[in-house]
Amino acid sequence: MDKFLIGRGDKDANLLSNKLNQHGLIAGATGTGKTVTLKVMTEYFSNAGIPTIIADVKGDLANLCKVGEMNPKLSERLKTLGIENFEFQNFPIRLWDVYGEKGLPLRITISEIGPIMLARILDLNEVQSGILNICFRVADENGLLLLDLKDLRAMLNFVSENRKEYSQKYGNIATQSVGAIQRALLNLEDRGGNIFFGEPSIEISDLLTNDSEGHGYVNIIAADKLIQNPLIYSMFLLWLLSELYETLPEVGNPDKPKLVFFFDEAHLLFEGTPSALTEKIEQIVRLIRSKGVGIFFVTQNPIDVPDKVASQLGNRVLHQLRAFSPRELKAVNSAADTFRPNPNIDVRETITELKVGEALTSFLMEDGAPSPVERTLIMPPKSSFEPLTESDYNYIIENSNLYHKYKNTIDRESAYEILEKKAIESKLAKEEQERKEAEEKQRLEEEKQKKKKSSKMTPYEKAVSSFLGTMSRSIGREIARGVFGTFKRK
Repeated sequence: MDKFLIGRGDKDANLLSNKLNQHGLIAGATGTGKTVTLKVMTEYFSNAGIPTIIADVKGDLANLCKVGEMNPKLSERLKTLGIENFEFQNFPIRLWDVYGEKGLPLRITISEIGPIMLARILDLNEVQSGILNICFRVADENGLLLLDLKDLRAMLNFVSENRKEYSQKYGNIATQSVGAIQRALLNLEDRGGNIFFGEPSIEISDLLTNDSEGHGYVNIIAADKLIQNPLIYSMFLLWLLSELYETLPEVGNPDKPKLVFFFDEAHLLFEGTPSALTEKIEQIVRLIRSKGVGIFFVTQNPIDVPDKVASQLGNRVLHQLRAFSPRELKAVNSAADTFRPNPNIDVRETITELKVGEALTSFLMEDGAPSPVERTLIMPPKSSFEPLTESDYNYIIENSNLYHKYKNTIDRESAYEILEKKAIESKLAKEEQERKEAEEKQRLEEEKQKKKKSSKMTPYEKAVSSFLGTMSRSIGREIARGVFGTFKRK
């Protein structure tokens, strides 16, 4: 078990490695120090060999890869904390980006995200969600891979064209609802869905690695652009959390977790989320502990996290909150009630007076109980505050050992190609059938006309017609023979 000194007040605020899978909360108003707290924790975890995943919403976390430098503010904070021989350090990072601009391309397939989350992303109603479920069911039954948006479009068209058959089996499939889903897919494509969905899909094992010196990789997901599409942002991170749960084996309560997941802008996960999906999130948060995964929700307001989820967050760091509005006042009161009391601290009063870099902290102790709340000055990070340049980003990306694995998009045969091939074959078969029917119709018509004409001819005309027909066929055979050789030998 490791102890991580997060900060100091009247007592040291130590975060225990064997309690990280009990999850945590980092909250506070903008500019109060949440990012520094997140960096300090991440640095400790990396040194302990614990990989992390962080969504970098503001674009100010990639500098974990650069060694920090002393400045007057840091010097003053270290003096206040009583820290000597402070050594700056850099940490191994991997950059990921859905758009492939500030990191390795981050993709998942349509099949992997599934109909429930996809319906949420597309903001579908109950009827439309049901049709989407039918599309996935039909694709699974027919062994059709749904990898990208064109696969899903093709599948929707296929189900719509065969709606009579599938409506009898699964329920009514209205063309209007299919059209609404297609329009929603077009909107999703305009927001970057065509880049996000595809292959090679991210492998969870690539997020759980250490460098050659045993330091845990910090997986930074560039989210400054992604956050402009909050539904895609929140659903992707929720999918990632769900995939971790489904993939990792049970490990109980290890001395240190396999991974710590920082979920920034956590309110986006819960805003407008149906109750059924919220229950699913609560279930995953509860059960993923035994998989050795710790989750820290990072948000401006602690009441953004539903009570059933918040009750599972054993480690808490609360920076300054404002109390100017009724909602903010509610947040202050709610936060105060979640801390284990300390007779020396009036939480409701202190929480609005905290300075930048200060926080109220309560971490789980060895016996599993939360420590009494303490007013804490947070440790400074060892890495840099300087932003990375474009050349820095390019160097890190291109020198990653995963660069060639994820660099290029793969478009293998899937639902779109298979259904398109079937459509072409069906069209050709239909055209051939129509041609044969037309020829047969023409032959019957000619025979009909011949019989009609024959019935009107005199015996003499019939004899002449028969003679001319015989001569015609004979001449035809002679010409044919000539064309194929005999004629040239004369």
